[in-house]
Amino acid sequence: MPFAEVNGTRIHYTDTGGDGPAIVFSHGLLFDTRMFDAQVAALRDRYRCIAFDHRGQGQSAVPATGYDMDTLAEDAAALIRSLGVEKCHFAGLSMGGFVAQRLAVNHPELLRSVTILDSAADPEPVENLKGYNMLNFLMRWVGAWSIVGSLMPILFGKSFLADDAKKDIRDTWRNRLKKLSRKGTPLAVKGVLERGSFSDQLPKITLPTLIIVGEEDVATVPAKSEKMHAAIAGSKLVYIPKAGHSSPIENPEAVTAAIEEFIAQADG
Repeated sequence: MPFAEVNGTRIHYTDTGGDGPAIVFSHGLLFDTRMFDAQVAALRDRYRCIAFDHRGQGQSAVPATGYDMDTLAEDAAALIRSLGVEKCHFAGLSMGGFVAQRLAVNHPELLRSVTILDSAADPEPVENLKGYNMLNFLMRWVGAWSIVGSLMPILFGKSFLADDAKKDIRDTWRNRLKKLSRKGTPLAVKGVLERGSFSDQLPKITLPTLIIVGEEDVATVPAKSEKMHAAIAGSKLVYIPKAGHSSPIENPEAVTAAIEEFIAQADG
């Protein structure tokens, strides 16, 4: 089980190895490396697939500080350097998308392309803060098991939640969410809720950029992806049908196909 000591903390990651171009996957809030299991399984024979847990989540360390988006981006940059995969393709979802945007602006020399999934460049809407802070309070003092029922329709789209064929996948993630750390997860949530706007920085992104959004995403609605698409010159926008905020889990085939086609074009 590999770990890297980077940027003052211990980061857990998975690495398929191989000689192909590297793709680094950055998960969304409340998830971990397993969010991209389907993409790694589909792409590992042609690409070196690396996924990592952000500080305070998954199997990474839980430092007392450093949960702001700029520090998380520096964690990712340090991990890329430590693994020697400069000029990688970087794909980040939601919180991982906040990281992807900052890497693309502040460390473009490390990336070949950037994929931003189910994310936004805006700060968290004020109207969401009270409800999300209450959920975070309950997570910290009662446990994530107490709020899973509220989290599922935020994290997943209505089609996925209603699909009998995907019950086992839903149950798997519901059980994982129930076990979220009462120490690290609230720190990560706080960092996301307190993030500032990055919208004015988007025109600085000159890397090949793919923006992916689930058509049923209610956490970062498609309009936010459309706004990013308009701000990043030459970017490509792909809508994923029958998917919400966790599109790589909900419709993995469509997400994998979009990423693979985009990366092939970026590699030229």
